[in-house]
Amino acid sequence: MSATPARPRAALLLLAYLAFVSLGLPDGLIGVGWPSISAEFRVPTEAVGLVLTASTAGYLTSSVLAGFTLARLGVGWLLAGSTILAALALTGYTVSPGLAMVIASAVVLGLGSGAIDSGLNAYAAGALGARHMNWLHAFFGLGVAIGPLIMTGALGAGQSWRWGYGIVAAAELALATAFVLSVRAWRQRVPAADAPDTADAPVAAVGDAVSGPAGSVGVVAEPAAPVRPVPVRETLRLPAVWLGALAFAVYVAVEVSAGLWAFLLLTSGRGLTDGVAGLCVSAYWGSLFLGRVVQGVTAERLGAAGVLRGSLLGMAAGAALIALPAPAWVAVVGLVVVGFAAAPVFPLLTLTTADRVGAAHAERTIGLQVGTSALGAAVVPAGIGLLISNTSVQALGPALLALAVALIALHAAASRRPVAG
Repeated sequence: MSATPARPRAALLLLAYLAFVSLGLPDGLIGVGWPSISAEFRVPTEAVGLVLTASTAGYLTSSVLAGFTLARLGVGWLLAGSTILAALALTGYTVSPGLAMVIASAVVLGLGSGAIDSGLNAYAAGALGARHMNWLHAFFGLGVAIGPLIMTGALGAGQSWRWGYGIVAAAELALATAFVLSVRAWRQRVPAADAPDTADAPVAAVGDAVSGPAGSVGVVAEPAAPVRPVPVRETLRLPAVWLGALAFAVYVAVEVSAGLWAFLLLTSGRGLTDGVAGLCVSAYWGSLFLGRVVQGVTAERLGAAGVLRGSLLGMAAGAALIALPAPAWVAVVGLVVVGFAAAPVFPLLTLTTADRVGAAHAERTIGLQVGTSALGAAVVPAGIGLLISNTSVQALGPALLALAVALIALHAAASRRPVAG
């Protein structure tokens, strides 16, 4: 089937990048803003757990449901509606008279964020290649980094914490407007110029993506044959669906646990000062961001499947360095290795979903994967915290190594019998 060259659609790509930045912004706000929030509402510091739990519940619910409703609603309306929800939720934070409304707003924010994350990941997996997939997730990290700067700037200027949420709410509303105005454009797939690298051999992508000039993003002139609709039960019967979802939960558990408990390990366990340990934790997150920028290009050239396998092995190697009873610098090197190796795993696992489960099941599966990743981020790091409390902070390294090995096994099992598209 032939296709005429497509006109570039840079506007859609820009919106996708801005949407991922917007996903990270609220995560960066609460860490800096919570001391002021808890003081104003006269609630204990640990009450932040209620807010985070509420947000996770909403995120988990909407990310799973989005995968099953995406084909019916269309990605444009899903993104527009979800971004409006996020804007309303952040406005709720801004005008909250007490903790109860903050918790309710957190649920709504989770609902909006989960649907945005699931919808954009499903769209990008079918319409974009490895480079943009990695860079999109790198921009999420950029949003997480910008959030604290916004809140710090508001508080430093003598304003209330509400100003930080209000600024981000206004940005979300502007983004929602852009999504509403571009609904029709999102109905048309874009050619994945680097799509052949999603595995060692070309496979059918989700939807009607076709090849085009390197780096171009455009509307397909002649759509490919539509993917056969399948009953939901057929998707849920595939072992690769559940193995892949569990792999996402384990991956995010490694990423979040390393960043959450590394400071405690380096100070209490390896004797570093607070300032040095803080810089080392920043280096971990920085290596994650840098890795997604660099390895997006690498995956485009070498193939996503090979880079993914190497990254999983690299995560295990870095975790082994952290687990060694060695000087602090060895653990720091291990953290940086884990961060750089882990960088492309989430986007590349998403990108290769259709290779494992088939194109007809990919959108639903991506929704499940995004949802279970939120569950892994909430449950496993807390479990490691209990393990550390009952044993020693030195248990972090062995726990990360066990998770990294489990991730390798899960990915191998899910990829053993790829389903035809």
